[in-house]
Amino acid sequence: MNGDMTRSVVMRNRDMAWQSSPASQVSRKRFHLVGEPESGQVTSHVRYNAGARFPRHEHPDGEEILVLSGVFSDEAGDWPAGTYLLNPEGFAHAPFSEEGCELFVKLRQYPGSEHLALDIGQVAAENHDGYRVRALFSDDVEDVCLVDVESGYACDNPGGVEGFLLQGSLMVNGEPLEQHDWFRFAAHEPLDVSGKGLFYLKSGALKRLRSTH
Repeated sequence: MNGDMTRSVVMRNRDMAWQSSPASQVSRKRFHLVGEPESGQVTSHVRYNAGARFPRHEHPDGEEILVLSGVFSDEAGDWPAGTYLLNPEGFAHAPFSEEGCELFVKLRQYPGSEHLALDIGQVAAENHDGYRVRALFSDDVEDVCLVDVESGYACDNPGGVEGFLLQGSLMVNGEPLEQHDWFRFAAHEPLDVSGKGLFYLKSGALKRLRSTH
């Protein structure tokens, strides 16, 4: 699903149905999947109902989580909305949510070796003309940040970009996007954003993703 990294794609959340997962009371909307349905490289919007629990499992190739609402929990702690988590290769947990939560999740897409838990509200914002940026993660290939657009944002996009709209309404490369819509634009397709909203942005990582082309 959306496995060709040379193709740009936009997925509108409101047009997608929730699909059940192997864990009772946990459902998801997949934006991207390459490989087996329950063990492949995947990007999803995930919903835990109140009291939902997932059996203990490992995370080969790492896990990236942005807590959108509620409180997500595991043996490492309780993670409220606004938490950014990175779990490395070899990490295992049995996650749950007592009150319910929603997450943006990327599996098999974190190359680092360290566990990271960030309170996004405590990350300093870098101010620019028309937007603000909070840096979440960076290495020699990719950069992950939150972009708070007040009027506009643009970048050249040499290595491909992926985004997930957290708040507001934006025009992204001519496409109208609402909350929880997802996009990916292939390398060398410039990114042009206008409007007012907050979105997750990952740049440069497409070369690390499996591709079906």
